[in-house]
Amino acid sequence: MTSDVRRLPSPCVVILVGPGAAGKSTWAAERFAPDLVVSSDRLRALVGAGEDDLAASADAFALLETVVEQRIGRRLTTVIDTLGLDRARRSRWLQLAREAGMPCVAVGFDTPAAECRRRNRLRPKRIPADVLTGQLRAWGTARGELPEEGYDDILQPTAVRVVPEAFVDASLAVDRQAAAPVGLRFGLQLSSYPGGRAGLGAWVREVAGRAEAVGFDAIYVMDHFRQIPQVGRAWDDFLESWTTLGYLAACTTRVRLGTLVSGITYRNVAHLGKIAATLDVLSGGRAVCGVGLAWFEAEHKAYGWPFPSVGDRYALLEDALQLLPVLWGPGNKPFHGRVLDVPDTTCYPRPLQSPLPLLVGGSGRRTLRLASKYADAVNVFGDIAVVRERAAYLRSLTDRPVEITHLSTTLIGDDAAVERLRPRNQNPAKYAAAVNAGAVDDQIGRFRELAEAGVSEVMISLPDLDALDDVGRVISAFRV
Repeated sequence: MTSDVRRLPSPCVVILVGPGAAGKSTWAAERFAPDLVVSSDRLRALVGAGEDDLAASADAFALLETVVEQRIGRRLTTVIDTLGLDRARRSRWLQLAREAGMPCVAVGFDTPAAECRRRNRLRPKRIPADVLTGQLRAWGTARGELPEEGYDDILQPTAVRVVPEAFVDASLAVDRQAAAPVGLRFGLQLSSYPGGRAGLGAWVREVAGRAEAVGFDAIYVMDHFRQIPQVGRAWDDFLESWTTLGYLAACTTRVRLGTLVSGITYRNVAHLGKIAATLDVLSGGRAVCGVGLAWFEAEHKAYGWPFPSVGDRYALLEDALQLLPVLWGPGNKPFHGRVLDVPDTTCYPRPLQSPLPLLVGGSGRRTLRLASKYADAVNVFGDIAVVRERAAYLRSLTDRPVEITHLSTTLIGDDAAVERLRPRNQNPAKYAAAVNAGAVDDQIGRFRELAEAGVSEVMISLPDLDALDDVGRVISAFRV
């Protein structure tokens, strides 16, 4: 059962409390990266002749206080590995955590006195017997004080991991998925195209083949004409969306293919309808037409396109959501909307799907109102609480079966993967949270919670495509 591992929210402060030889340093080294642990023994070796240089203790503790204050001030996970038997010191560390808005837990090492003494005898540099006796006595006092001091939790030295907030309760959700599985569709979003232009075709074909093989239900591409600043640089290689989808139709046999999402200002809407219908026919009925308000003003300016006001773009989007199904239907009846006027809606061959799925991108209430009237699905962003609120609002608007989909960046990997992929100078905890970095079980738990919040399909952008096989393990947990 995954619930055997306690997940602590990142960033957090972890205070180890217990006598010498109780196992604090060993426990911390097994569960935390070295850079997260602030050790009084290591600092004593730094400012003195070694870890056993008791004459350097005062300087070591002064340095420890400085390091702890600086780390917590920067909201970095900090594991304080010292005796922790001084209530005033613990109180100060807890107060620093509160001021930084960080959770703070204490880990009590209630190792039997006889075991501490036995371990001490095996040490190359023993703690003097009378000193250890004093520490054991002080631990008895501290053990009674800890519940009164206001920590977020007091833990035993068992298995723990520090994870982004989204995964703190993941273990319970994993257990629910194992006991009562629910289904969930998975889409892969391609948001960047590495490898150089000469190899892009082969790269796209390889990724698509692997995505199909591990069980993805769909592949989506961003609809932009230059890379967006959230992902890369304007001059990075970036493929046009619908052309890429046509290529993907020839490279794959099963996955659905769509945009997340086509900016409504980028093309004549009737032309967009024709493009989507063509893709649906040539892919054997696998197209998804995603549309959205369009937000990237710099892209519009770069290509010489007008960038209408928000109100004008909403009017265009509402007309488009009504026009596209008309184009995909029989006949050639005219369409007259608020801003669109199409005298002849002839579009043959018609799509193989009836209806061709129409997805709207956006989480705002105005977008949700449009989706409730005209769309088959709406793609929302945000954490579980946000998704749950948006789903409730959508259900309050309509009885139509409008699906909720969810897009997020997903890094399946450990701390080493975070360190390898995070941009220089970016806080590791912030990067891990931004990309939802976690192990396979973490992701299963998060996606189960999204399914419980009302999501039918999750679209994920992978910072590390080498992890596709691990994604397959996540997907398999939702095959019911």
